[in-house]
Amino acid sequence: MDFFSSDQLILPERGDLLISEPYLPDPNFKRTVVFLCEHDENGTFGFVLNNKAHIELKELVDEVGDYPAKLFIGGPVEHDTLHFVHREPALASSSREVVQGVYWGGDFNRLTEMMNTREIIADDVRFFVGYSGWAAGQLMDEMKAKSWIVLKGATPEMIFDWDNQDLWKACLKTMGGKYRLMSNYPKDPRMN
Repeated sequence: MDFFSSDQLILPERGDLLISEPYLPDPNFKRTVVFLCEHDENGTFGFVLNNKAHIELKELVDEVGDYPAKLFIGGPVEHDTLHFVHREPALASSSREVVQGVYWGGDFNRLTEMMNTREIIADDVRFFVGYSGWAAGQLMDEMKAKSWIVLKGATPEMIFDWDNQDLWKACLKTMGGKYRLMSNYPKDPRMN
């Protein structure tokens, strides 16, 4: 059954969540949720929110000491880069606000100071190794191929508070209707 046949194509925008369709064959994006920080005529840039790294941030950045920050694999591009999103107003002036209350980047030195003095709590910042990126027109081609579902308007709670292990299912359930059904699809269609 093709749930998508009558759907209008919902176009992604900065601040939206991209939810991979249940059986997307790309292992980099299997059952992922991507937070879009940029989307314009030049391309698209974002971070996978539910692919936790198997290492700790302190193994990459000495300056963070024993701070219990969450580290994720942001996507398959440039794994030698480190990025962060946060909801800390004290860093807002050096950051880009993606959606109300969610900022991307900023003064890393100030952030590490705040981490070391515990002025920022671990649940208010997420770090990413690498990112997800699409060249101009590439994401639209994937949208037309029905590889992604768009959840309009991410909230700070979705990004920072929702359980990242169940984020894919939770986002689909939030959308209701056929998407709620989709959230229960087995990981392997042969197991149905």
